[in-house]
Amino acid sequence: MPRSVHVVYSQGEWKVRREGSLRATKVFETKSDAVEYGKKIGRENRVELYIHKMDGRISGRNSYGNDPFPPRG
Repeated sequence: MPRSVHVVYSQGEWKVRREGSLRATKVFETKSDAVEYGKKIGRENRVELYIHKMDGRISGRNSYGNDPFPPRG
């Protein structure tokens, strides 16, 4: 089971890739479609989702598993 899922831009396409995998799980034309699919995979596998910008930097993150910093109260 993957520890995290990444939405990345590569070669003119947005890709959803599981951590440790060399190949993309699925490829999309738009970032929004890739993020929606990434969220689905994150929820199903209860893992972290990392959303990257076109330059590779992380622009967002969602935790669907064991959150190390759960909110109080």
